[in-house]
Amino acid sequence: MRTRWALVMVFAIAMACVEAASVFYIRALVDRVEPYQENPLPLQEALGSVELWREAATLVMIATLGMLAGRTWRQRAGYAALAFGAWDVFYYVFLRLISGWPWTLLDWDILFLLPLPWWGPVLAPVSIAVVMILWGTLTTQAEDVASGGRWPWAFGSVGIFMALTVFMIDAWWALPNGRDAVLQVLPKTFNWPLFWVALLLMALPALHQVAIFARDLSPPSTTAR
Repeated sequence: MRTRWALVMVFAIAMACVEAASVFYIRALVDRVEPYQENPLPLQEALGSVELWREAATLVMIATLGMLAGRTWRQRAGYAALAFGAWDVFYYVFLRLISGWPWTLLDWDILFLLPLPWWGPVLAPVSIAVVMILWGTLTTQAEDVASGGRWPWAFGSVGIFMALTVFMIDAWWALPNGRDAVLQVLPKTFNWPLFWVALLLMALPALHQVAIFARDLSPPSTTAR
């Protein structure tokens, strides 16, 4: 299991290198290595379509990796989460090495384009990625630990919805004004309080598993006679 975990990590890190190189090529082509500036998405029609297909293909690759690495549906989800988290963290590591950007974890970035542009400081997706790595590791390496019931997952789902709202809210408000307005969106503020609540909710399944794992490891209490 540890070998499989390591192989998934190696694959995800290699994917991150390819992703960073691809993004650097595209951003250099449109002179947007640093994305937070006026006219942040000057994508030609053909180039924009290619970028959307590239993002979709990346998700398919990560899902396929999870399917191949796991033996049960829980393991498959865990390995996919592990791969996504590692890919996201090391994407920024390689992008920094290649381009010198991001300067800090608080720099704004266009995180995704499907279904609308996602905006947020780099720290936000990296924080989510760390949670995904933690949950993926626990799920794949500690199979005997219970998943934690339905409530942590229900709260986690709410957290995912909240995080997506924070990332896409500006593009959503611009949507009635048409595609060009959405592409010109340049957020001014990020809703950190709502995001931290969302992150905590998303982390509940992993934290619950950690608590169960710690309880199972603790020695049974003895009553003095």
